[in-house]
Amino acid sequence: MSKTTFRISRRRLVQVTGAAAGMAALGPFGRARAQAAGKVVVGTWGGDYSKLLSKNIDTPLLAPKNYEVVHDIGGDPERRAKMRAEARLPRGTSDVQGLSAAQMFEMSAAELTLPVDYAKIPNAKNLVPQMKYPYGIGHIYSGKVILYNPKLVSAPTSFADCLDPKHGAKLGIIDIQYQFTMMAAGIASGGSMTNYDPGKERLLACKKAGAKIYPTNEALAAALKNEEIALCIMWKARAVQWQKAGINVETVAPKEGVPLYISGFVIPKNAPNKDGAHAWLNAMLEPSAQEAFAEDMGYNPTVTNAKVPAETQKRIGFNADEQKRLVDLDYGYLAQNDAALKEWWDKVFKG
Repeated sequence: MSKTTFRISRRRLVQVTGAAAGMAALGPFGRARAQAAGKVVVGTWGGDYSKLLSKNIDTPLLAPKNYEVVHDIGGDPERRAKMRAEARLPRGTSDVQGLSAAQMFEMSAAELTLPVDYAKIPNAKNLVPQMKYPYGIGHIYSGKVILYNPKLVSAPTSFADCLDPKHGAKLGIIDIQYQFTMMAAGIASGGSMTNYDPGKERLLACKKAGAKIYPTNEALAAALKNEEIALCIMWKARAVQWQKAGINVETVAPKEGVPLYISGFVIPKNAPNKDGAHAWLNAMLEPSAQEAFAEDMGYNPTVTNAKVPAETQKRIGFNADEQKRLVDLDYGYLAQNDAALKEWWDKVFKG
């Protein structure tokens, strides 16, 4: 073969290869085939929360951009333990993790989170300042209140009224909310946000009197609906959601104070898809997603440009007097004592 022939053949080969590559990117009718933007693994609780993340964030906002969002569902103690176990790996198994504000602080203190690159999150410019952490972002927030069925019990006014052995089997307690249950019992018994121990005797007395322990929020909702129990402590947001579902409950902002609950997300330090994680966090802050969570789940938005109808805001928010009773958690205390709190809960209270 002559040199000239070789050069012509090589040129032709390049042309054919380029054409083949172009065809591979086309669909059956010559339309451009969408290229996947990558997988984003979201560590989250199951039940309603996971479903609403899919409904309000993953499907409408990430799927059109060709992201594949997968939920790694589990309780937060198990997911935090998994983050610790994977810490030495170059690549972990999740890109974002859903945690409470206290738990986000704990994971950051353990040096397991990646600093959030807010330059990659345009929607963060609308974040309420208190929800913008160096190590994570607040997604939604509410406050811990008392729920009661007015048909079965008179309205309590305080955590002390609610967490009282006199209610016997009418009182429901949620296993996965051990931190806030111990907190409420503590401040109802002379303790504080940095000392939950005074509430332990109260909780043991309630259990001895017949208080029922439920594994999840959904299980407790079913018990309220069936009138198996008459009262409990719960996020106001959940009460709104259950009221919409036809469960007969009213709410009371306890006189001891209303502990804030902030649910948010962090990026594990060894997240496989860090760009995808930031894209997901940005979508989480879209007004449409925030507004939908307010309507669907009764939580307050964490961005200032979300437009929540006045009637919805009245149901999910707090009036001027109640706002004076909103109290933030001591995240340092929780981070230092969570293991001991969980051990007491599992071995003594539940044991």
